[in-house]
Amino acid sequence: MNEKFASYIDHTALKADTKQDEILELCAEARSYSFASVCVNPAWVKTAASALEGTSVKVCTVIGFPLGASTTETKVFETENAISNGASEVDMVLNIGALKSGENELVKNDIQAVVEAAKGKALVKVIIETALLEDAEKRKACELAVAAGADFVKTSTGFSTGGATEEDVKLMRAVVGPEMGVKASGGIRNLEDMKKMIDAGATRIGASSGVQIMEGLVSEADY
Repeated sequence: MNEKFASYIDHTALKADTKQDEILELCAEARSYSFASVCVNPAWVKTAASALEGTSVKVCTVIGFPLGASTTETKVFETENAISNGASEVDMVLNIGALKSGENELVKNDIQAVVEAAKGKALVKVIIETALLEDAEKRKACELAVAAGADFVKTSTGFSTGGATEEDVKLMRAVVGPEMGVKASGGIRNLEDMKKMIDAGATRIGASSGVQIMEGLVSEADY
């Protein structure tokens, strides 16, 4: 059971002031619990990849983070650079302003360019930043991610006005269908939060509290 829950978790450290020793500790924890990945800023990808060499833990990084307002060309370069440094998963922020402006083709092309840059080398998760969107915009964002060939849709950066909710995960799952990944991220701090997101349809959980979640699982088993 512990392994099942651990396999959902992207163990995350994305704050601007995260130090190298904290990245190394993150990687050690991820190895210990066999988390799905560590999610770190691009500057730390090489460090994480070296620390996790020979393990099953993937290195995930963020692209166009946290605003999504980089140019497509910049996102493509970030993606290629991250993969060359050892990333095998990239979580890109879609162009939120363009989506809200109704520039759907621009948004789709932006995602598609990253998907093509990562093809055969890394999974692509599209962060739609649900806290900034109306329900119709969330649906459209998910539809565009599907059309662009992304592997996952993801709720949040964790750096905006809100994080993941069960309702948003359910909506996203309903739009993308049963096959595509849905990542819930932002504000998931304990085992109860995680179980709610999985029940709502999440197949991956982004959390900086991975260890606390696993400790909660041990406590529950003891109880």
